[in-house]
Amino acid sequence: MAALPNVATAAPGPIEKDFADTDILVELPEPALTTSELPDSPEQLADTVQNQISRARSTGDPRFLGYADGMLQRWPGEMTDRLLTLRATLDQSLHRFDSARKDLETVIARSISALQKNQALLLLANLETVQGHYEDARKRCSQLQQSYPGLIADSCAAQVDARTGRPAAAYQALQKKSESTSTNTTSQLWAEGTLGDIAAQMGNPAAADHWQTILRISPDDLYTRAQLADWYLSRNQADRTLALTEGYEQVDSLAVLRAIAMARSGHPEAEALAERLRERFAEARWRGNLLHQRDMARFQLDIEGDADTALTFAADNWRSQREPLDTRLLLRAARAAGDEQPAQKVRTWLDKHGQSDARYPEAGS
Repeated sequence: MAALPNVATAAPGPIEKDFADTDILVELPEPALTTSELPDSPEQLADTVQNQISRARSTGDPRFLGYADGMLQRWPGEMTDRLLTLRATLDQSLHRFDSARKDLETVIARSISALQKNQALLLLANLETVQGHYEDARKRCSQLQQSYPGLIADSCAAQVDARTGRPAAAYQALQKKSESTSTNTTSQLWAEGTLGDIAAQMGNPAAADHWQTILRISPDDLYTRAQLADWYLSRNQADRTLALTEGYEQVDSLAVLRAIAMARSGHPEAEALAERLRERFAEARWRGNLLHQRDMARFQLDIEGDADTALTFAADNWRSQREPLDTRLLLRAARAAGDEQPAQKVRTWLDKHGQSDARYPEAGS
């Protein structure tokens, strides 16, 4: 039932001009996923869009999101509950949060399918959590616990409890339920991901164990891979970050973490990767499709040493996304830029929700 909402996306590399006639320039995705022809029925369209979103998650290639978006925009037929849920999933991945919320609320209000309603509740709870609307998220988690009790609903509630002042209790309760519950792999992985995030919030080394468990079962989970790579980086374990990010340089979040690890460890290819990222981000800004401002801000702060530019991107990002990594990045950028105003705004917001997090000690300064 669950659908992971976070998508780590890749961007095109630098433009190469010198190549032989026999060189392979690019490998195109399967025609079934990129065809311009629309399917004949809403269910066929939903299957195709779901496949495209799945490929975006497993490869980090944002083109699949574009293919799915284009098909949904051109679809002239009925928008079924499943199509609305998929469109909301796509919109959230593309940071169109208001549109996603509207579609999910429509499905929750009208659907007679328990599957679609529960899926919409879970996605909406996640959206509200990502944006820092914790009471709205708690309401949706509670609804999910009523209609679909189990580890996924428990994880939903635990995440909100952890972000609103009760991380230790939330972690212990969810861990106990996870250990005593025999359920499907998806539910277990969802719980492991939540436990990893809460453990990281508390500074508990068990965070790495939870994320490693996920990657052993689902190595293409790019979001978890980035979480674990960043965890190692924050603990000055650049070698582990490099191992986790090897072969993933086309995924922005992982490429930035790899570039930072290379720079810190004096890797001989550090500057080459940094230059590729400069070109990649410059092209994305020129085309107006810089999807993840967090990655850009992190690159500017930790590679370029440009605190003012980093702060601009981090602040813009934090207006719509308030995950712990977004919060810490804004605090770090504000400190580096010597600008107390955005940092104080963040601290006021954290105090309002009773949120503390070992990942951003800057909140106390």
